[in-house]
Amino acid sequence: MLTRHATYDATVSATHWNVPQHYNIGVDVCDKWADGADRLAIIHEKSPADIQYYTFDQLKAYSNQFAHVLQQAGVARGDRVGILLAQGIETAIAHIACYKLGLIAIPLFSLFGSDALAYRLSNSGARGLVTNAEGVAKLGTIATPLPELKTVVDIDATQNTPATLAFWPSLQQQPDTLEPVRTLADDPAVIIYTSGTTGKPKGALHAHRVLPGHLPGVEISHNFFPENAKVMWTPADWAWIGGLFDVLMPSLHHGIPVLACRFSKFTAEAAFDIMSRHQVTHTFLPPTALKMLRRLENPRGRWPLALRSIASGGESLGLELIDWGRRNLDITINEFYGQTECNMLVSSCADLFEPKIGSMGKAAPGHDVQIVNDQGEVLPDGTEGNIGVRCPDPVMFLGYWNNPEATREKFAGDFLVTGDMGVRDEEGFFRFVGRNDDVITSAGYRIGPGPIEDCILGHPLVSMVAVVGLPDDERTEAVTAFVVLNEGVVPSDALKKEIQDHVKTRVAAHEYPRRVYFVDALPMTTTGKIIRKELRNYTEAPR
Repeated sequence: MLTRHATYDATVSATHWNVPQHYNIGVDVCDKWADGADRLAIIHEKSPADIQYYTFDQLKAYSNQFAHVLQQAGVARGDRVGILLAQGIETAIAHIACYKLGLIAIPLFSLFGSDALAYRLSNSGARGLVTNAEGVAKLGTIATPLPELKTVVDIDATQNTPATLAFWPSLQQQPDTLEPVRTLADDPAVIIYTSGTTGKPKGALHAHRVLPGHLPGVEISHNFFPENAKVMWTPADWAWIGGLFDVLMPSLHHGIPVLACRFSKFTAEAAFDIMSRHQVTHTFLPPTALKMLRRLENPRGRWPLALRSIASGGESLGLELIDWGRRNLDITINEFYGQTECNMLVSSCADLFEPKIGSMGKAAPGHDVQIVNDQGEVLPDGTEGNIGVRCPDPVMFLGYWNNPEATREKFAGDFLVTGDMGVRDEEGFFRFVGRNDDVITSAGYRIGPGPIEDCILGHPLVSMVAVVGLPDDERTEAVTAFVVLNEGVVPSDALKKEIQDHVKTRVAAHEYPRRVYFVDALPMTTTGKIIRKELRNYTEAPR
């Protein structure tokens, strides 16, 4: 945990990594707090009338029991287990059980379509899957053979079937004691799939040390978390690195209760309602969520809020959101930066320095973040280049799952190169310039065009397609598809909707193209590559 100092420089100077050789995420976030004191761990709100409270003692017992369920099903150390669930107690139990057994958890977004789910289960060679009735039904629509998937656990089931195990009935038959696997800090713990930029998404394999590696960035982005913390919450799904390792795991590590709630649809009123109802003190809110909250007048007059800290990342905040937070919530929102492979690298901290509008903040204590060229050589302040992180670093991934070539390409010299371009000024503030890949930032999600293009190309009336992000006032960027139809096919609004629905059901509901433009041809290089920059210059639909 960071020690509070009066200045940023003093905080950095006093920060030193002390990751033990043997370390296990599951033991750290759960067992160390299970001392019989009934300390609150998870608040699970299914509805305002259905709220359950779970202590660390219960979390330890349940995760031990579920670990036995997995063991009896034949899942062994090093096996991969998908977790296709939204926020909830079962999600936390499944993760902790996997870590205790030395398994590799694979968080999977519940809105993934059948194609996206099939790819990740197949690519990872997942041996098990923990999901709900909706996920079991989705699994049944997958045509791709998944020969390694032997165990499917359904949290909604009341009894076992030949195809699935019932989560709670199976768990309750097991002993609540367990000897966790004695993992090394460098042992693999979790695979989080990145957004597919060119081709398929890549599985970023992280070690158990990824959690302690996150802590300085999390703590500074919340003004020395867990000071004054009572309840932490985020609307971000725990299937993403932001929800899982910026919120859930760091909070449990510090013994701070986490509020779990799945919105059928996120609204500003619902967000303020739940933060008020549970007296949330700390929250991670993506900028798109903040923009929605900003539309409501006088939130402190309408809700008895207990908010003390808001952290935000994924998109630039800008002056308007910073000012809104100060005026309406009496909070300076701290912006942070990171990515799936190496997260929580840069952050603002209102308790240490005034935010510089247009910047993401300064390097989080413990991380050596520099601007480097393509060879990994450090560039002078004020020079645009690659945002890089010096190796080694505990938050840094082990590599891409079964993709050594892509792993090698991620490094240059002594640095992991993020793939993002930036500038550092003489005061140490980092400004984000742009991406040297094609990831789209929309509503807080990083969305790769590759899987969407692949899906649209599968439509029988489509000849060619390119997907880019175009500016959007609310979502930062809107996923936009430029489609060349087969000869003789007439463009229509009905066909646009058909293409959108095609992506919704096969890739993910949050990744469908909100704009579809029909064009006669795509701009191409002489070597046949799409010139995406030209597509991004479109301000009006061709037709």
